[in-house]
Amino acid sequence: MSYPGYPPAAPGSSPWGGAACPPSNPPPIGLENVAGYATQFNPNYMSGMASNLAGTFGGTYMPQGLYPSTPGGYPPVPPGGFGQSPSGQQPSYGGYPPPGGNPPSGMPSYPGYPGGPVPGQPTPPPMNYPGQPPATYPGQQPMPNYPPGPAVNPSMPSYGGSTVPTVPPVTHGNRGTITEALGFDPLKDAEVLRKAMKGLGTDEQAIIDCLGSRSNKQRQQIILSFKTAYGKDLIKDLKSELSGNFEKTILAMMKTPVMFDAYEIKEAIKGIGTDENCLIEILASRSNEHIKELNRVYKAEFKKTLEEAIKSDTSGHFQRLLISLSQGNRDESTSVDMALVQKDVQELYAAGENRLGTDESKFNAILCARSRAHLRAVFSEYQRMCNRDIEKSICREMSGDLEKGMLAVVKCLKNTPAFFAERLQKAMKGAGTKDRTLIRIMVSRSEVDLLDIRAEYKRMYGRSLYADITGDTSGDYRKILLKLCGGND
Repeated sequence: MSYPGYPPAAPGSSPWGGAACPPSNPPPIGLENVAGYATQFNPNYMSGMASNLAGTFGGTYMPQGLYPSTPGGYPPVPPGGFGQSPSGQQPSYGGYPPPGGNPPSGMPSYPGYPGGPVPGQPTPPPMNYPGQPPATYPGQQPMPNYPPGPAVNPSMPSYGGSTVPTVPPVTHGNRGTITEALGFDPLKDAEVLRKAMKGLGTDEQAIIDCLGSRSNKQRQQIILSFKTAYGKDLIKDLKSELSGNFEKTILAMMKTPVMFDAYEIKEAIKGIGTDENCLIEILASRSNEHIKELNRVYKAEFKKTLEEAIKSDTSGHFQRLLISLSQGNRDESTSVDMALVQKDVQELYAAGENRLGTDESKFNAILCARSRAHLRAVFSEYQRMCNRDIEKSICREMSGDLEKGMLAVVKCLKNTPAFFAERLQKAMKGAGTKDRTLIRIMVSRSEVDLLDIRAEYKRMYGRSLYADITGDTSGDYRKILLKLCGGND
């Protein structure tokens, strides 16, 4: 089946092609009386309609108004005929527009896929049509790289271009050792866990291999699939089959991150004595969004607000610090106002080093409300202006739980992975192991920044986290912690 006008005319021939194809006397297609319609139609409208049709059917791209209309008919034929693509535009093949679509009027052509075809598609052979320039697809000139511009000041990130700033790499949320498993099938995993716990004995290794290789989101799907397939509660089955710290670690992994934090806080303030370090660690290191959800979950789970729980078990300036952090209302902007930075530095100095006694409320207001980027600049400027690290000033001016809390906030803001590396080392240091701390950090950071924590641990202590866990734990408990650790450094 053939169509008039296809293929396009060879260079130098008439718009209808040579004598062989198609025939020299083509059948009429309704264009003979176009000149007679000039009095019936608006020439400008006809010109625009012809341009639109050309773009729609993959022909020459003619921006409206590029060729002025002539009274009584169509616009004149551009040089080279209508078979040519305009300068700067890739020729279209098979009626499809070039990659990225046709550009707007007056704009350069959009770049195609760099160096190759559409992802997932085979590379097409170069094609040349009569009346068109040689095809160069695939492969177009890459966009030029702009040299980085100078930093405005030491506390601000440098921009990678003159107009659009380059966003610095974000490590939060993508530096974990646990990632979503490919080809995940929750029903299949439910079957594996069922077999591991069915009958006499328990296949702990199968449980470690399965749950230790799935993200938290995938574990929630396994819980649902297990109940769907077997009509049983997976958590209850795990509790009945496992024991000790291995059981605690597995059950911690099966809770959502927010639910796990809620139960850890509940445990920290339950009974006689309070685990202040746990409260500080969680509230100082979590994001605003996480803390707000934590407030909601805590109230739903324990019929008591998180603030009420904190007030019932703490007091004084330490209580105020925890309540401030529990609001989840820290400024999250990334811009830094150096004038405000210097003002905050002066106020911190005046509230501590430069007076008799300490104005703890001023430290609280600045450390709990300002953004991370702003406070990093404050700490750096404080060191420069006062010739003393902010942490040393806190140690000189405060004591007890408040000192620990303020130091944790500063360390977490300065370098979160280093803060957790120090917490892990202290949990395993000396006689005995603080297993709750070890489990909480390994589980809660496994999908966030455990790779960075491992690197900081090695830098700070000269040995790997993997090696210290191996030497301080044993049995299936050691195996699941090493699985979460993800490797030796």
